[in-house]
Amino acid sequence: MSTSPRDERDSFERIYAVTAQVPRGQVATYGDIAVIVGDGCDARVVGHALGALGARADSVPWQRVINRTGGISTSGYGQREALEAEGVAFDEHGHVRMEAHHWTGPAEAWVRAHGFQPLPPRAAKRTDAQLNLF
Repeated sequence: MSTSPRDERDSFERIYAVTAQVPRGQVATYGDIAVIVGDGCDARVVGHALGALGARADSVPWQRVINRTGGISTSGYGQREALEAEGVAFDEHGHVRMEAHHWTGPAEAWVRAHGFQPLPPRAAKRTDAQLNLF
């Protein structure tokens, strides 16, 4: 992504627009948001954008964006409590139960209408790997 202040603001606005699409009770990773935004955006830029929300933190659901392992990358900001209030479940290690709450991305029509990229489908997690060895 470009580094000029205007381009950074525009990029941050695109990140906020995508983040606003994550429904209550679901989560996206920083990388998911970056893929949808495209244009060279990466997970680190998403983190910087969400960290720069300031007074807009009440209107952009930043709490729904977590790290790729289902962990919370913020500390002391009530992110876990906010997610639990939305019905998001955590495992015994404090990670979001991704199989139940990982967002599949915005609607295709929204993506096309706003100039974003669709989130590619995730491969189903295999739980029966031992059965398929032979």
